[in-house]
Amino acid sequence: MKQIFVTGISTEVGKTIASAIITEALEADYWKPVQAGELETSDSHKIAGFISNKRTVIHKNSYALETPMSPHAAAEIDEITIALCNIVEPKTINTLVIEGAGGLLVPLNDTDTILDIIKPNYKVVVVSRHYLGSINHTLLTIELLQQKGFEIAVLFSGDAHPTTESIILKKTGVKLIGRIAEEKEFNKEVIKKYAHKFKASLKAL
Repeated sequence: MKQIFVTGISTEVGKTIASAIITEALEADYWKPVQAGELETSDSHKIAGFISNKRTVIHKNSYALETPMSPHAAAEIDEITIALCNIVEPKTINTLVIEGAGGLLVPLNDTDTILDIIKPNYKVVVVSRHYLGSINHTLLTIELLQQKGFEIAVLFSGDAHPTTESIILKKTGVKLIGRIAEEKEFNKEVIKKYAHKFKASLKAL
């Protein structure tokens, strides 16, 4: 079984769309360990609406928090403490796509971050979206993952910005999956289009 962890350089960079495409391309299972807010329209619900294959199983969140904010703060509002021991990878013989929350160093509690969920054998896909400062955020994210010894690939999201994408790839040497364009709408057909486009690169991870 292969595990692919999807993280972003910040929030709102396209992790859930990327996760849907990867899940569809590999007919993988999907798991979001920590969901903060939007429980009726959560990322798990969005994935279910995006995929077309019949093999994917969407696994239950380890933590489903009421407030849309950093997990440690949302947990405090819910009067609980997130514990790593309760974030248990679901059992499956299928490939598992795991979606993080925000960036790598988003805190879960006073000591642990999203990075602490990522196990040494996981493949990591970094979703990068161009904005002022995104090169720095992308390089810092990838450098931290490389220091930890993870195998990394990058997936760009949004309008093309060749100079940004080129310098990131040159400076990091990571694998490129491709780029998800700024579509008018993301639906099952669009997700399938990208799943087909990226399938070979994703299978090679």
